[in-house]
Amino acid sequence: MAAMHANARPALAAVLSLSLAACAGSSADYPSLAIRDSERSEGTFGSPEPKRLDIPPVEVDLTGGLDARLASLVADARNAHEAFEETRPRAEELVAAASGTSLGSDRWAAAQVALAELDSARSRAAVPLGDLDAIYTAARVGEDDITAIESARDEVIALVRIEDAVLADLRGRVE
Repeated sequence: MAAMHANARPALAAVLSLSLAACAGSSADYPSLAIRDSERSEGTFGSPEPKRLDIPPVEVDLTGGLDARLASLVADARNAHEAFEETRPRAEELVAAASGTSLGSDRWAAAQVALAELDSARSRAAVPLGDLDAIYTAARVGEDDITAIESARDEVIALVRIEDAVLADLRGRVE
């Protein structure tokens, strides 16, 4: 057995040296890692002039002037919010009755219908908000004064947020 180990060592050394020789190839087979001419930095580099975006004007309906249009949109949102508030007690009642009932029961279905009606009333407040967003965008693009638009928009956003919170609360009670 010892003799076998003695003969294995020179054979192993020969295999290893041939393996290492196979790994070492000609450097002509590989690209040079030296810096190329195109990689050399010469001269000064400046940043290019920024290009100005050409933004087309945003068309909005301002029949009667901006102030009249803003007042009309806020009035529409307030009316929609009043309709939402009128629908809300019935929805709250039906949701309370459906709380704890099984999915698909008559009470659950009645609550879902009431929530859909409430959601519809909420969407009526979102329509003026969309118009206000378009007017706001047009004013921002045209670099006009947006103070009055922001005020009207903020009021309508506040109404829609109240409605969203009510809907989220009621939906959470029947799901």
